Amino acid sequence: MSDSLQHECGIAMLRLKKPLQHYVDKYGTPFYGLNKMYLLMEKQHNRGQDGAGLANIKLDVNPGKRYISRMRSVDARPIQDLFEKIMWRFQDLTAEELQEAIALQNDFAFTGELFLGHLRYGTFGKNEIENCHPFLRQSNWRTRNLVVAGNFNLTNVDELFDVLVKLGQHPKQKSDTVTVLEKIGHFLDEENQRRFEALKAEGLDNQSISERIADTLDMGHVLRRASTDFDGGYVMCGMAGHGDAFVMRDPNGIRPAFWYEDDDVVVAASERPVIQTAFNVPADQIREVDPGSALIIQRNGKAHLEEIRPAGERKACSFERIYFSRGNDADIYRERKALGSAIVPRVLEAVEHDLDHTVTSFIPNTAESSFYGLIHGLEEHLNTSKIARIKGLGADPDHAEIESILNERPRIDKIAIKDAKLRTFITEDSSRDDLVAHVYDITYGTVERGVDNLVVIDDSIVRGTTLKKSILRILDRLGPKRIVVASSAPQIRYPDCYGIDMARMGDFIAFQAAVSLLKERGMEDVLQKTYEACKHQLTLPLKENVNQVKAIYAPFTDEEISNRISDLLTPTGMQSEVKIIFQSVEGLHEACPDHLGDWYFTGDFPTPGGHRVVNKAFVYYMEGNDARAY
Repeated sequence: MSDSLQHECGIAMLRLKKPLQHYVDKYGTPFYGLNKMYLLMEKQHNRGQDGAGLANIKLDVNPGKRYISRMRSVDARPIQDLFEKIMWRFQDLTAEELQEAIALQNDFAFTGELFLGHLRYGTFGKNEIENCHPFLRQSNWRTRNLVVAGNFNLTNVDELFDVLVKLGQHPKQKSDTVTVLEKIGHFLDEENQRRFEALKAEGLDNQSISERIADTLDMGHVLRRASTDFDGGYVMCGMAGHGDAFVMRDPNGIRPAFWYEDDDVVVAASERPVIQTAFNVPADQIREVDPGSALIIQRNGKAHLEEIRPAGERKACSFERIYFSRGNDADIYRERKALGSAIVPRVLEAVEHDLDHTVTSFIPNTAESSFYGLIHGLEEHLNTSKIARIKGLGADPDHAEIESILNERPRIDKIAIKDAKLRTFITEDSSRDDLVAHVYDITYGTVERGVDNLVVIDDSIVRGTTLKKSILRILDRLGPKRIVVASSAPQIRYPDCYGIDMARMGDFIAFQAAVSLLKERGMEDVLQKTYEACKHQLTLPLKENVNQVKAIYAPFTDEEISNRISDLLTPTGMQSEVKIIFQSVEGLHEACPDHLGDWYFTGDFPTPGGHRVVNKAFVYYMEGNDARAY
């Protein structure tokens, strides 16, 4: 992907269903759980490179012994730093001592049965240790302790914060993470108190009551009460101090979560193939956490899915399929190839069907899968043409002519080379523009100057900054007649508020193009009318908000906006003609039929909070306010 685009975050949860000694005896190591967590987190490092955290709970330890361990890191290599620090404490143990599971659990942290790991991208807030998950809410009662981490953004934090204040709380900060922690924590406290009073009335002593609560606490009931007014996209994970755990997904299924269970483990993660790799299991044994449901792992190790909120219209994030998730998932790989195939008609139109003089490549590295689909689509187009032309040769065709036709194929070369991992360094808005540099190079001698078209496919175009400042300039050095940049995703027109780093209207090149066209055609009044409409929307109750920003794009066709994007992103002094084309929304839906979350393309947000965010984002744009709209 040419733009730096980030999101929060990645999660991994692991429950060892048997005593630690079982894993020592079966796998030869007391670090079975830690090793698996390292794999689960490292295989998801694409989801977070700014910070990492790990928490662990021991199920059966005596009073006076620590049973919750937590460590977080914002090191340059946070996952490695985290696990090196954890493993360091075991370095002086002998081989014999490492076989004694009970002694290890008594004396060492991170030897418990329940793990929760998190990977963070710093899209909001500073990259400080205090912003790293998991977050911990402590108590002297085991069943009131709560550890929370997740991949989520809530759009109504202000309202949720006010609810906590009205309950008499004094939250330490106004953020969705702290708000979620305290909201769930509040109802966890209430559930504990309700059960305490009922058991006390039965005549049980306090110690017996604590044990009964640990065995019978209804985590599903807690989550139903806590999440009633959550608006956003989320996968929230938590562990209570006594050993219950959960992975809760939003009703529209915006953010992804998968889980697997066998005799030894229950495991959950943000992406399916990491579970496949870490546990060597086939994809059909891994299940999705259903939208609106929670995977609940009880203290006794039993796991089940439980409905928390009624499932809404499924709007799973399509950007996960286009870009974010690892491309080694079988379905994602197939869908990305389908996206490449779907844009073939527009590519052919852009090069005037002249494939003899068209070199095709991709922008490293995430567009590679869609590139294969593009090539497959071009080959199918050529095959159709070949059949017709061979039939036209008559009953006694010349062998050389047939051979010439059969030898026609798309011209493929590796043109663009990425020398540095731009996403690794650009983690905050303040540094993004300064660090967009010449991180791309080219393969010389691949294009016939002044004759060939050069087609490069990218998975998506958000801001276009790197295209304009780096990629197009260096591709121009090859001297193609025309450069066609094909986006396998549609035009990104609207901000995201569910966890992707796309928060400001003015950042989007599609929005800039629409505004440019409005001004060119003397239609500035559309901007002012939309501004007034958006301001009015912000005075309405949340559930009454409607996306007013669609009016900015309404006067123009997709092609008009694409052409203006081409104009805006063409660097000064370019010798080659530049043409930028985009996937259609229909093509996206056909390629990714189970992931119809397309609000950044269409403006059709799945929650009322999304409509409010887009209206607020436009108001901020018109007022010159550079703040985020959520």
